[in-house]
Amino acid sequence: MKTDLTDTTASKINKALVKGRRAIGTPAVGMVLTLVIVTDEENAYDALKAANDASREHPSRTLVVIKRVSRSPRDRTQSRLDAEVRVGADAGTGETVVLRLYGEVADHAQSVVLPLLLPDAPVVVWWPVDAPLDPAGDPLGALAQRRVTDTYSSEQPVRELTARAGTYKPGDTDLSWTRITPWRSMLAAALDQVSVEVKAVEVEGEEYNPSCELLAMWLADRLDVPVRRSLSSGPGLTAVRMETSHGPITLDRADGSLATLSIDGQPDRAVALKRRETAELIAEELRRLDPDDTYASALRFGVHRLNVSNGHADTVEKPKEPEQPEEPVAASLETSPDVEAASDVEGAPEGPPAKGEPADGEAPAQAPAPEAAQPPALKPVPSGLSGKAAK
Repeated sequence: MKTDLTDTTASKINKALVKGRRAIGTPAVGMVLTLVIVTDEENAYDALKAANDASREHPSRTLVVIKRVSRSPRDRTQSRLDAEVRVGADAGTGETVVLRLYGEVADHAQSVVLPLLLPDAPVVVWWPVDAPLDPAGDPLGALAQRRVTDTYSSEQPVRELTARAGTYKPGDTDLSWTRITPWRSMLAAALDQVSVEVKAVEVEGEEYNPSCELLAMWLADRLDVPVRRSLSSGPGLTAVRMETSHGPITLDRADGSLATLSIDGQPDRAVALKRRETAELIAEELRRLDPDDTYASALRFGVHRLNVSNGHADTVEKPKEPEQPEEPVAASLETSPDVEAASDVEGAPEGPPAKGEPADGEAPAQAPAPEAAQPPALKPVPSGLSGKAAK
């Protein structure tokens, strides 16, 4: 059953929900939580379809918040709220309200959503696209116990992980982290089968995929070993290779559905690791609403610490020393004002730039002590190298 309301209010929407439940013969409210989806018109259909599929496992009231952009200056000054109320078969096993906000009311979406929340039920906010850098600081995110984002949908997904680490609050999570749950379970089970010491790990996956970085950071954080991130053509994660004291352990998934687990001294085993749909990911996130400490620890490990082994960056080649024409030392220093600032590079704590994101640029290294007849030789060193890697 669908009910369209134009230029309405939250009170009228609540009355339409009660009327719709009575019309289909279920006056009682059987929802266990409120799911708020903040999206645009382009992605609203896919997000709502995933939420309806997930509601079969978690009956919920789904509020879809769509902030419409007014075309004319006159429309921008006029506030309007349109709603579409769905109950019964059109809303899965719960209730759905699609809210379209126009004008100034779009800047105060929390005042529209607050009266529609289920009483005494947890609230989950999900941003399928264009998530704020600080979900907990967002007015809608402040209403929720759980805030779900998807770094994969951002323009620079790997760099987005660094921003998420800086603004993390208990209750934040990411669907890029949810996607690697089967990988984490399988790798943990493989290490439980044998008593070995892991020495190094390689995570292979497609470029611009934050799930690969999150899995690498989780392994580096838990095992305290060097983890190398390598690229492949995908789809998604393709392989994890662990070098241990008793031979290699490999989990290889080349086709995106069936993986092969290889442990030295044991026969190879086929493992189902298919790429899951968004509805399955959302359903998994709704199973637990407490803070995910494991995700927080992996996120704060830092992308810049990957691909670094014993202080040496194994993915960045040392540039060749350029030839310098002979000229007075004083003139050379005057034309290179960054030489003095470059002395801080040697003590920089950051690692090399992670694969999957372009480097920000190059900075010159510290010039050697000047000699009588030789000008200082300047070595351009990629930003982010540690002191040992720069040498």
